[in-house]
Amino acid sequence: MRVLAAMSGGVDSAVAAARCVDAGHEVVGVHLALASNPLSFRSGARGCCTLEDSRDARRAADILGIPFYVWDLAERFRADVVDDFVAEYRAGRTPNPCLRCNERIKFTAVLDRAVALGFDAVCTGHYARVVHGPSGRELHRAADPRKDQSYVLGVLTADQLARSVFPLGDTVKVDVRAEAARRGLGVADKPDSHDICFVTDGDTAGFLRRQLGVAPGDVVDESGAVVGSHDGAYAYTVGQRRGLHIGRPAPDGRPRYVLDISPVDRRVTVGSAEALDVDELVGVRPNWCGPVPDGPLDCLAQYRAHGEAVPARVALDGARLDVRFSTPQRGVAPGQGVVLYVGDRVIGSATVDSTTRGAASAVV
Repeated sequence: MRVLAAMSGGVDSAVAAARCVDAGHEVVGVHLALASNPLSFRSGARGCCTLEDSRDARRAADILGIPFYVWDLAERFRADVVDDFVAEYRAGRTPNPCLRCNERIKFTAVLDRAVALGFDAVCTGHYARVVHGPSGRELHRAADPRKDQSYVLGVLTADQLARSVFPLGDTVKVDVRAEAARRGLGVADKPDSHDICFVTDGDTAGFLRRQLGVAPGDVVDESGAVVGSHDGAYAYTVGQRRGLHIGRPAPDGRPRYVLDISPVDRRVTVGSAEALDVDELVGVRPNWCGPVPDGPLDCLAQYRAHGEAVPARVALDGARLDVRFSTPQRGVAPGQGVVLYVGDRVIGSATVDSTTRGAASAVV
């Protein structure tokens, strides 16, 4: 095949590209420039699209003997990922920018351009497996559960999955680093990137404050009594415990958590951990990695990238999913992605639109 290898400048994408070369494919490396003003150097494992990353990707491509290009997608990334991230927080939701980046950048913008240029597939360093099943290609969890990235790939359509290659899915991370060292790749010991790549200092609240400005409001308990104040509701997320700026302790002395965020009146509601229990959620904009289920589905639902997949029953209602958990779950927030599994196989995904706690619905 003609394969376009997305090379971030890290160890995973470099080894993935190398394995595609070994498999006999015609491979071309491409680095995605996603930052308008890239930093010269990383700060530890933070940041993305630095000049250092671009140079590391180029050096890896040189060692592999493959052509290498840089694609400038900074404007598309800002519009589809960064601006979307800010808008979601402004609306009181909690987005996952990695899901959005995979959906709109790596497997839409990049894959579409690759196909237009005559490539058969795009290769990335994601830890996930593609298995040939009875209905076609299936997306499965990686062999290394600590590095599994199938959750953030749950936005892939069946057509995109058919043109995606994940060479690292059957390998544990320590072996990937060892292989990179054997191949003479200088990124063998490079730290993994983590957190939100475009928030290079790790201060998400500070980043949002610079984008949205100061918007003071009240922190209230479930009765509506004011117990504190804040400079911006966007700095909070459902389930948060620390940094609540509460001036009055709870009557029972127990910790309080963020239960709800109302951007209209700038109110952040806090309460007990038990009040976080969610029985059901409604998901919108569903996406299926294979055939669409033809009825209610008993499966596993995962609503955080590093969370546990829990038993649930899913019903389709037009363009939405009704997901009912077998046991109450805590910390489910509108804006998050919910990814559905049957065993290790990813069935599909949706965006959490609202949740139901017992008999009362959470405010979206």
